Order: sequence, then C-alpha cells, then structure tokens
Amino acid sequence: MASKRRQECGSADGKRKKKSCPAEAAQFGSAVEDEQVKRAVKEAWSRRSPYSEGDLELDCFPFPHCIIKNFLSSEVFVENLQKELLGLDFHEKSNDLYKFKQSDDLKKRTEPHIAGLREGLFGRFRSWLGEVLGVELEPTVDISCARYEHTDVLLCHDDELEGRRVAFILYLVPPWQSSDGGTLDLYSINSNFQPQSIVKSLVPSWNTLVLFEVSPVSFHQVSEVLSKDKCRLSLSGWFHGPSLERPPRHVEAAVPRSPHLPRDETVLLEWVNPAYLDISYQEQIQEEFEDSSEIQLKDFLKVILSFSASLDSLPPCVKACWELLHSEAFFLLLSNFTGLRLHYLSTGSSTDSAANASKEKEPSIPVCCGEVRRWSHGSYTLLHDGEAAQAEYALDLVLPFGCTDWQSEFGGLTCYVANEEDEELLTIYPEENSLALVYRDKETLKFVKHINHKSTSAGSSPCRGFYDFSFVYYE
Repeated sequence: MASKRRQECGSADGKRKKKSCPAEAAQFGSAVEDEQVKRAVKEAWSRRSPYSEGDLELDCFPFPHCIIKNFLSSEVFVENLQKELLGLDFHEKSNDLYKFKQSDDLKKRTEPHIAGLREGLFGRFRSWLGEVLGVELEPTVDISCARYEHTDVLLCHDDELEGRRVAFILYLVPPWQSSDGGTLDLYSINSNFQPQSIVKSLVPSWNTLVLFEVSPVSFHQVSEVLSKDKCRLSLSGWFHGPSLERPPRHVEAAVPRSPHLPRDETVLLEWVNPAYLDISYQEQIQEEFEDSSEIQLKDFLKVILSFSASLDSLPPCVKACWELLHSEAFFLLLSNFTGLRLHYLSTGSSTDSAANASKEKEPSIPVCCGEVRRWSHGSYTLLHDGEAAQAEYALDLVLPFGCTDWQSEFGGLTCYVANEEDEELLTIYPEENSLALVYRDKETLKFVKHINHKSTSAGSSPCRGFYDFSFVYYE
C-alpha cells in the first residue's frame, strides 16, 4: 500500500484527482546542528571577527557574510530538490539591473522537497540565525529560484528594502570554476558609503549556503555567466526583521549645464552632412519628430571621427565635435529638427502643449550638458531617480562612433522606461554616425544595457567597444 501511495502522489491517472505529497523534512548539516559552533558564530558575529570551523566560515570583510558548505545533510534530498526546481516555470527578468530567469514565489509550492526546505529554512534555521544575530526574525517567507545562463548577470546593488535583514543563496550547481563567471562579488565602499571595488568573489558550489547581513553597505553582484553550457541554479530570498540604520543618502553632483557657445553656421557647414542643412528636409524631419518624439538621423556628420584607445587626451577632432554640439548654430539646428525652443530665432512650437504653456509663463535660457563616453565589455548605466527631478522636459542626443557591425546581442542599447516600470517604451541601438534624438518628460527614464562578453569575441579587437557623445538639451 505504501508503494502504491508513493506512485499516486503528485500525479493523475485520469481517474484520480492530483494529490500533493507531504513535505520531505530537510535535515541540516553538522555546521548548523552543532550547538558549540552556533555559540562561537554568535560571538564572532557580535564582535565582527572572522571564524571558521568545519564546513562553516564567517567573514566580516567587506561586510558580515557566512558560507556553509554541505548545508543539507542528505545528498538524495538535494538531488531531488534540484529536479523539482528545474521542473518549475521560469520567467525572463530583464531591466537596467539584471538579466536572468526566475521562478514564481515558492511560498505556496507543494513539491515535497521544495516545501520541506521552505519549512526548514523559515522554521528551525530561522531560529538558529536569529540566535546567532541576537535579533528576532519574522516568519515572513520570501524565497524564489533563479537560473543564470550564458551572459546573464545581476549588477551591483545593496539588497536594501524595508524589512529585509539577512539575504541567503543556496547553490545547486554543477562543478563550477571562477572562469565560468557567475561569482558572487562583494564590494568595498568609499567615504560616501558607495560601492568602490570588488574585494572578494565567491564561486558557487553544490549544496552551499551563503548568507549576509543586508545593510546600506552590503553591495554585491552576480558577475556575468561566461559558461555556454552550465546553468547556475540557486534558491534565494531574505529573512525579515528590523532594518539596520542607514546613513544619509549620498547625492551625486549633477553634470553642469551651460548655454550655447557663440559659433555661427560655419561650424555646421564644416561638420554636418549637407542634406540635413536643407530647410525643406528640416521641415520634413520636424514633422516626423513631432509625431513620435524621437528620430534617428543616419550619416549625420560628414567628418569621420577617430578615437584613440584612451580618452585621457581627446583628439582635436573630438574636441571640435564637442564644440559643434555646444554651439549656437547647433542649438538652432536642433530647434529646426524638433520644433523645440532651443534658440531665440526658433519659430517652431513645442512638441507638447503643456510644456509649451509652461514656457509661455516663464521664459528661460536654453542650456545643455554632455559627455563623451567609452563603452566596452562590462559597461552599463542604471536608472537614476534624480533624472526625474532635473527638468519637466528634456531632449536627449546620442551620437555613436566606432560601432560598425555592432550587434544588439552585445548590449549597449539605450532603453527608455516609464518611472517605476520595467516595460521598455523605446530602444535606441548603437549605429555608426547616426544621431538619435528623443524628447522625454520627467517620468521617462533611460539606461544603457550591460555590454556582455560576446562583444569581445566579435571582430579583431580583444577589447572591442565604441564611443558616443551623450548630450541633454533643456528649453
């Protein structure tokens, strides 16, 4: 009879209703079960000093974290847990911070080994951890499963969110080396409590639990997975409890804005493709721009820019192009392209009636700010909340060079999203000498997607990348 029940559990034969198996109890390894080890870990954690005994290692640099090998005592349990997890539905997760596949919340999953681990983690192990920290942890269940495969990544962040006190990751990976990528990288901080550099990298290993205290300085990342055939499978989540005190949040200085430089149309004749100086073509561009609030102008410059490997000293042509984008003549040209009031001679109307009404009340001097940026493997930008507060409306300009044959799978795409939303509204692909213009309001933010290692294997250069001018203009 027992054998028959095991066969029926979790399956349907067409006549019987599908049943849930009872949870398989998760048994922890000796490092967790040993009372003497628990007392020693508690003392070391309170003193912020390192401790190691058997399968357990505690280190407090750059912030307190603990590694427990052979976390679960039964190899059969771990193998069955892995099988159940691989049978789940996974969803692609992608935004400015990460790219990987994640399961739904495992709070209510009934698979016997998933349920057993969940009960053990948020039951007996939560009590163990609470004693070690000297903190009463809440019974809140917060756990999911993640699959990281080739080029997947989770960029630098601190995990801070209301109620999170300790983060944990249980690895269920095949034999793994640092050359496979996917390491858990821990960051040191600077005097402003901001991430500075990677000072420790933890290589995932089978049946190993890593946990760390969530704090304003717990900056970490999952480095890009480089292996093409291995799956970095893990269970992760948080134990909830009272949050640690946060120091005042550091606010980075904004890029300085400046009005146009006094340069006449001669600079346009020298640099810009003559087709874009034709008045009738400018009217056509403006009509298209006013319909969609964005446009890409191919072969924009007639001068081919050449960048050196280092931007420590800019070539003269780059400095000259910088002056072009700052020039009074270029402000007027942008006005003609977009209908925005970026020059006093502009007769166009704003692309947004509300924006136009606000300009009528309070005339202002058009200004811009800009950067020359070098993009290569590992480069990215994140969404920045401060952007939303900088201006009601803005015109973005991006002009890339050195990206001939660049492929979208490399990354480096500029993505626009609504504030607090993940869905992409617009994607700008790097295209050689193609001027991209995007008009956005303060609730539309942008980021550049992480450039993965595929970019280094394409083409002849081992450090392949590209450059761009990135400017923002304000009416």
